[in-house]
Amino acid sequence: MEVFSKSDIGLVRKDNQDSSAFSVISPSCVWAVVCDGMGGANGGKIASSNTVNYITEHINRTYNDSFTKEQIEKMMVDAVEGANTLVYNQSIDDVELTGMGTTCELVFIRNSDIHVVHVGDSRTYSIRGGKILQLTEDHSVVQEMFRRGELTEEEAMHHPNKNFITRAIGVKSEIHIDYIEAEFSYGDVILLCSDGLTNYVSPANIVKTVHENRGVLLIDTLVELAKSGGGADNITATVIY
Repeated sequence: MEVFSKSDIGLVRKDNQDSSAFSVISPSCVWAVVCDGMGGANGGKIASSNTVNYITEHINRTYNDSFTKEQIEKMMVDAVEGANTLVYNQSIDDVELTGMGTTCELVFIRNSDIHVVHVGDSRTYSIRGGKILQLTEDHSVVQEMFRRGELTEEEAMHHPNKNFITRAIGVKSEIHIDYIEAEFSYGDVILLCSDGLTNYVSPANIVKTVHENRGVLLIDTLVELAKSGGGADNITATVIY
């Protein structure tokens, strides 16, 4: 397996509050994390980078090749819950960081098993054979409206409150986490990304780009498409295949 990742400030923001990391543990075992921070002049970057650093340290310290699927799930959930406690306590201790938080996409793939821990409106996709499947569901006000049938998919995509999220790491003392399992097959491409990508690049264009590019060229092209589409937010894309 290979992993490629890129983060870009975009065309409008003055700083990049996205953070990401990944590791190839073995040819058949990799993990990656993408976080999109929010809050204050520096709070978003602190929340996202500290979350990524905490998760990285926790996995490096905890993971063992003998782990069962259940142990992998526990490791991932513990990592994200621990990061939530860290960021929340920092926001309480420093008034300048009050209200900071971050989304989190944490993906761990071993052999044919995909494990995803998800908080917020960053996303994880699986692209297979010309089709794209969103493995996660946005934790956002607009997603709730869409689920209730109050908005069409097109209306949801362009709604002015699209980025109002209902869950984030560090905002409350406890965090409700989505855990998802999926199957990985040879030829699949897994994409983790912040909404700076998905707000400006359609699923159809993501699929087209994935099939036409590989490696560094793939993530470079995805980022450039988001910038050409507006680029009003930070953009982070990580691909695994």
